[in-house]
This record gives sequence, C-alpha cells and structure tokens, in this order.
Amino acid sequence: MLSKVLRLVRYKNLLIVALTMYCMRFFIMQPILFKVGMQLQLSELLFLMLVLSTVFITAAGYVINDYFDTRTDEVNRPKTVIVGKDLSRRFAIRLHWALSALGVVLGAMVTICISRPALALVFLIVPGLLWFYSTSYKRQLLIGNIMVALLTAVVPLIPFLFELPLLYDEYWQVLLLKPSMLNEVTYWIVGYTIFAFILTLFREIVKDIEDVEGDNAFGRRSLPVVVGVDNARNIAAVILMLTIVVLAYLFGAYLNHLSTGEFDYFTFGYIVAAIAIPIFILIVKLLTARTKADFHWASNFSKVVMLFGILYSILFRYVVV
Repeated sequence: MLSKVLRLVRYKNLLIVALTMYCMRFFIMQPILFKVGMQLQLSELLFLMLVLSTVFITAAGYVINDYFDTRTDEVNRPKTVIVGKDLSRRFAIRLHWALSALGVVLGAMVTICISRPALALVFLIVPGLLWFYSTSYKRQLLIGNIMVALLTAVVPLIPFLFELPLLYDEYWQVLLLKPSMLNEVTYWIVGYTIFAFILTLFREIVKDIEDVEGDNAFGRRSLPVVVGVDNARNIAAVILMLTIVVLAYLFGAYLNHLSTGEFDYFTFGYIVAAIAIPIFILIVKLLTARTKADFHWASNFSKVVMLFGILYSILFRYVVV
C-alpha cells in the first residue's frame, strides 16, 4: 500500500521540490549573503518545517488532482490510475485533507515563530487554488496551465520570501544605507522563478497534447482541444524558444553586475551544454513528435532540463561565488 501512496503523491516530484528549496537556501542565498557580511536568519528547524509544509501541500494537490481526474486518466493513461483501483476514493480524499492540514499547520507555525502571521495566507491560498484547479480551472483554456506554472515558480521563491523579513530585522541599519545589498540574491532567485514558470508552462501544454483524447471526450477546453494539436505544439515550441531568450538576457545582466568585469566562461559553458542544447533537442523532438509516446518523452525530458537548472546552483556556490 505504501508504494501506491508514494506513486499517488509523485514522491520523485516532491523530492525535487525539497531539493529546489534547499538549493536556493544553501547554494544561492547563503554564499551571496556571506559575501556581503550577512547570515541566514531562519533556523534549520523552521526551514525544515517550511520545506515539509510545501511538500505536504504539493502532495495534497497531486492526490486531489488524481481524485477528480479518474475518468479522464482511464482514457489517457489507464495503467497509471490508482484512485478507485489500488486505493479507494474515500482513502484518497482523506489523505488529501490530512496532507493539506499538515502543510497548513506547519506553515502557520513557521509564520508564528518568525512573527510574520500574514505569511500564513500563503499556506491557506495555495491549497485552495489547488482544489479549484482540480475541480474547475484545469478544464478552462490556459487558466489551469498558467496556475500550475505560477505555483511551481513559487517554490524557489519561498525560501527568500521567508528569509527576507528576518534579514531586514537583523540588518536594517545596513540595508537602510545600502538597500542594493540584496539585489544579487533577488536577481538569482527571480531568475530561477522565471525559469521554473516558463518550463512548467511548456510541460503543462505538452501534457495536454498527450492527453488530448481524454480531454476532448470529457469536454475539457485544453489548448490542443481548442486550437488543435499542431498549433498547440507550435505554441509550446515558442515558449521553449522564449526560455533561451530569457536565459541569454539573464546571463547578460549577470555579466554586467560582475565586479571583476570578466566573462564567466564556466556559467556560459554550463548554460550552453546542460540547458540550451537540451532545450534545442526538446524543440526538435517536439516539432517532429507524432505519437503519444513522443509527447510523453518531451514532457519527461523537460523535467531533466529543470533538474539541470537546479543543479547549477550547487556549482554556483563552489565555483562562481
């Protein structure tokens, strides 16, 4: 039974969520803050609670999504259906509420401990959005895709969001005189946020192309259902090309802010080899895709590209900073 639950909550994706948050904290934020004489203020215990809160709420979202998607999944991917077969629908809905409650409680405890109760709204709004996404938004043209992309983009932002007010509490005098000291942290975190949004939006559209048969059968207004598979494929390719443009812009902006004035060959080489070339491969595969298996490969490979983007942060700490 445990293996079925782990599959239901997409445990591999949850590990990526946790990895992303820890990478943002220890490999992006911490070294940059240390460089300007600052230290992380959120304790390790509270950060662990923050990560677990995010993971539990994400897991709850996967469960409720499968709960409401049983009929379409039986058409699109019958071998992967768990709710109603391996696990009862009653168990799934109870698991959803238990995970949501754990996530909200842990998140609220963190906000109370750092004296920022207003941030608890994050842990109340996100589960609500995930519920309405599963019940309504995902059936509407692009709204569900954009919502998932936005929620995914929030993951690398959360460590900074909860660290920022504590940094201002501790270093307010310094930041009052030099407010730009946090600009480099903001630049990298926002860069990861944009990267996560664009690639997730691409993947959501590709998944809709893969699932067009079931979505069309049950009256869902996904992008490929409304504009056709070929047009949806072209839109997804344009989004991937936009990723290259954004990466080029962010890299140029990064070079302009380097105090040494030197060209960062390491970062350039990593972006080209681990991100740009895989993206071009993904574009070619997408534009030549004909079968459901082809689109499934493109969807999975986009996760590999995202993982390469996250792993750069580890090298960033030890090579770039």
